Amino acid sequence: MTTFHAVVWMDHTEAHVVMFDREHVQSQRIKSRSHHKHQGKVGDDAAYFADVAAALDGTHEVLLAGPGIARNQFRDWAVTHKAAVAETIVDSVSADHPTDNQLVAMARQYFKKFDNMAADPTLV
Repeated sequence: MTTFHAVVWMDHTEAHVVMFDREHVQSQRIKSRSHHKHQGKVGDDAAYFADVAAALDGTHEVLLAGPGIARNQFRDWAVTHKAAVAETIVDSVSADHPTDNQLVAMARQYFKKFDNMAADPTLV
């Protein structure tokens, strides 16, 4: 499904990718295949990040959310490995563990402000 907006809640074990437009919402969960090491040791997240990037194909604007640094590591990985996805990432925000419905509500509110900022002031 090609949609205009997406929100990705992620940590190092799982990503919730929710794509939506005015009328449709589609979500999927992507599990990490690596065993993340705690205490600051980096696991092998390349395959996991590649799966998340593939899920975002065709989306125009992406909001990243999550409780830790995985979302920022994904953004940095995308800059190097998937520039087209990196260009669609508009922000990275902290979020604990919302339900998918709460995640969509948060993203709709965010993108409403984002869309208003990008609007042509002569049309308002």
